[in-house]
Amino acid sequence: MRAAAFVLLPLVAACTGAGGEGPATPPAAAEGPCRNEGLDRFTGQKASAGIGAQLLQASGARTLRWGAPGMAMTMDFRADRLTVSYDDQMLITSARCG
Repeated sequence: MRAAAFVLLPLVAACTGAGGEGPATPPAAAEGPCRNEGLDRFTGQKASAGIGAQLLQASGARTLRWGAPGMAMTMDFRADRLTVSYDDQMLITSARCG
């Protein structure tokens, strides 16, 4: 059991991201599958809870997942999730469904 804890500890630490704490995630507001159309307009904007809420509304996604630089993420596909990646300056580099 202890060995499992030592294996999981680095994985949990990696979830915090390389650049520290990311933007707050707004509560889910949409009720449908995610749509990629029109999300390119958010590229280059500063990641924040307010922009996250706008992304959720524009995409129709139920959940938002922020991706910090160097952060490990699962590769499972979820039609109701939006994944938004940002760089070290907290500028959005991509927004895609899944």
